[in-house]
Amino acid sequence: MNVTIDRTMASRRLSAPPARLSLTPAPGGLDGVWWPRSRALSRELPLLTAALDGPWGRLTGVTVNPAHWPVIPSWVSLAGRAVWVDWSAEEQDPHRLTLFFADGRRDVLVVPPEAGAAAAELMRGAGRGAGGRAGVAADRMDGRSAVEAWETDGGAGAPSP
Repeated sequence: MNVTIDRTMASRRLSAPPARLSLTPAPGGLDGVWWPRSRALSRELPLLTAALDGPWGRLTGVTVNPAHWPVIPSWVSLAGRAVWVDWSAEEQDPHRLTLFFADGRRDVLVVPPEAGAAAAELMRGAGRGAGGRAGVAADRMDGRSAVEAWETDGGAGAPSP
């Protein structure tokens, strides 16, 4: 029996989807909202750190609460440098990430990955806030659901017309 292996698809790297993120300030001292696709922090944090390195300055560290993250990496790579990842069960709110930048810190609400349509609505609402840098415009004209829009648009910037 002959076996043929198609290496054309295996050798191509699939581009990762962008982080679902709104950098619009929210009530409770929050500086934004993040909706990860899974509880795999090692997979999700690189997407988030790549999206955040720049809008608020140079990202240097992240602190999480381990309550909702089964595995916490010690660091993630960002543009050829390491961004440290720390955890605290006592000082860190389990539904927030604290992000450390060269100029200070920011707190971001973490929407559970399994939240579905409710999360899409929350993110859409965050995008309507005044003065926000990123978010989704209020209403979709193309007939897609809010979840479909977030999946395809990446959750940042104005959606395509």
